[in-house]
Amino acid sequence: MPEWTLRTRLDGAVGGKTATALEKAFGMRTVGDLLQHYPRRYAKRGELTQISSLPVGEQVTIVAEVKRAGERRMQNRRGTLQELVISDGHGDLSLTFFNQPWRLKDLTPGRRGIFAGKVGEYRGAKQLAHPDYELFDDEATAVLTAQANAHLPIPIYPATASVPSFTIAKTVAFVLDGLGPIDDPLPSLFRERHGLIDARTAIERIHRPAFDDEMAPARDTLRMHEAFVLQTALLQQRQFVRALSATARPAGSILERFDAALPFERTPDQVAVGAQIAHDLEGDWPMNRLVQGEVGSGKTLVALRAMLQVAQSGGQSALIAPTEVLAAQHVRSIARMLGPRLAPELMPTLLTGQLPAAERRKAALRAASGQSLIVVGTHALLSEATTFADLGLVVVDEQHRFGVEQRESLRAKGSAPHALVLTATPIPRTVAMTVFGDLDVSTIRTMPTGRASIQSFVAPLAERPNWFGRVWERIAEEVGAGHQAFVVCAAIDAEAAAGDDADTAPPVEGEAKKPRWGVVQAAHLASQLPSFAGIRLAMLHGKMPSDEKDGVMQAFSRGEIDVLVATTVVEVGVDVPNASTMAILEADRFGVSQLHQLRGRVGRGSVPGLCLLVTEAAPGTPARARVEAVAATLDGFELAEVDLELRGEGDVLGDAQSGARSSLKLLRVVKDADIIAEARAEAERVLAEDPTLLQHTGLADAIERRVGREERAALAKN
Repeated sequence: MPEWTLRTRLDGAVGGKTATALEKAFGMRTVGDLLQHYPRRYAKRGELTQISSLPVGEQVTIVAEVKRAGERRMQNRRGTLQELVISDGHGDLSLTFFNQPWRLKDLTPGRRGIFAGKVGEYRGAKQLAHPDYELFDDEATAVLTAQANAHLPIPIYPATASVPSFTIAKTVAFVLDGLGPIDDPLPSLFRERHGLIDARTAIERIHRPAFDDEMAPARDTLRMHEAFVLQTALLQQRQFVRALSATARPAGSILERFDAALPFERTPDQVAVGAQIAHDLEGDWPMNRLVQGEVGSGKTLVALRAMLQVAQSGGQSALIAPTEVLAAQHVRSIARMLGPRLAPELMPTLLTGQLPAAERRKAALRAASGQSLIVVGTHALLSEATTFADLGLVVVDEQHRFGVEQRESLRAKGSAPHALVLTATPIPRTVAMTVFGDLDVSTIRTMPTGRASIQSFVAPLAERPNWFGRVWERIAEEVGAGHQAFVVCAAIDAEAAAGDDADTAPPVEGEAKKPRWGVVQAAHLASQLPSFAGIRLAMLHGKMPSDEKDGVMQAFSRGEIDVLVATTVVEVGVDVPNASTMAILEADRFGVSQLHQLRGRVGRGSVPGLCLLVTEAAPGTPARARVEAVAATLDGFELAEVDLELRGEGDVLGDAQSGARSSLKLLRVVKDADIIAEARAEAERVLAEDPTLLQHTGLADAIERRVGREERAALAKN
């Protein structure tokens, strides 16, 4: 039998038909892909439960004989239902399959086998729906098989209707029988120190454990493989960036003049992070730094000071923001902070797609000629028509709104420019290591003095529907006290089709597909309320023309609008110190970090903030848990951990981060923090001693297999 490697194509090992089915179902192309498809649990042949005592709702495995088999058409929907009865000699259990008539060819009366599935109940009788099963050849074989394999765990794999678990198990067993030696990605001393087993044994035992106590060491070893390979790849990318040459940008008189005119003292964290950035900008390689901090912690100030340092040598800075409202707000804020003397020198310029053609040409010319040293914009900055004279710094605001391709296309407009990524969504330590492991991470925790606090309350309409009216009354009371308020909705128009509504929040699992409240409906309701008589109301959403959106925001900032009914277009960057109250309708439709971001729009001045989280989600549901978590704390870093636990790392890492970072199999960034930290430390040691991994061929091969060309390109674009 030929010896296969982890790189062997599946069709060369198991045949074209099986390989095609596995690729279609799971994206597998190589033997390594198949062997990374780990069992999700293990069943037992030896621990057989009598049918008469099967617990409803639990996964079970039984040896039984097919007693009856039949088929009938379904009444309420198209197709057929295959119904069978199996027996262990003491009791009967029904099996059901939907639209799978071929099952009746295998499951004929008298056939015996192993049946595994979750026990359900239908009309008072226990049943297994779409169970996994493996039939024995004959009666004698059945007895011998049951006795000989009584102790062997049965691997149950993530499966599909076309590729069931037993098919995967048989294919894996066939491949393992022909698998050759495997170079271990872990250094031997590191592996021994952590009590881990060799790679070949780990793969064998996770798929074909002989005893229960073989599973945990195999999982622990393969979990460390994932962490170690990923961390090494990320650190290699950092090495690659540091091999590039960058133009040093030392600070000078421009920054000194700006600092001297600041009307306040910078916070200790602002000073510390500013010093890190200043040092990076004078280095030999491009800065690649992520700055995270709470809403209002001063990230924009830190970024502006970096822009002024770059401007000292004539370098330009490009700041890309996710929305036109935020880009326009940034330009006004930067011009205000620069003051009447510095602003004309640096000429902060707005460049967005919705600018009138003449203004856009003028802005593009300022960027191309180098006249504007600070250019702020949206996706228009990515256009081929937008060029720079000397792009020295790229600032990405709210990085989670941009993909790596967009960030790279902007950086490509300069010669190895420095990069500064900002986020007001605090990132848990393990996610920072796993997702942004190739960036240097700085954190601004301390908040400026003089900021009022925010109180948050859940308005649980499922239990107290009359509180909805009280929410509107509370808003009117705040306006009566001379303050302003936001009402945030999940959509522009709840009556419109969700697909046509650009600002619609994505539906949360288990919730209605379309929101009940849109900006249009909420504004209409408010205008009909007696308590809102005389209150100046306006709407704001993403489909409005750019100049109209900007006009509404400026009017709200000047106090000419009392209540702004908006979509999440106000999520970031909107700064109105007199805004005291925010009501978020259908708050359960938003994620934890998004609710926290939205809440940060109030309490920005000396006026105390009030956030009312309105929800119809029932107590005990995940949707309600998110809302209650936000109401319970103002600590964004604590909420980031909660968000990670509630959503799971699949969503947190997501496709937007691309590549290896979203392909974790066994590693979990919440509970495996220590493993990730240990793997990173070891990866740093290995790369310090062997930068090209010539002495660690198993690791180099694992990185090449797991972090392929596409993934490496994605890593390089962060």
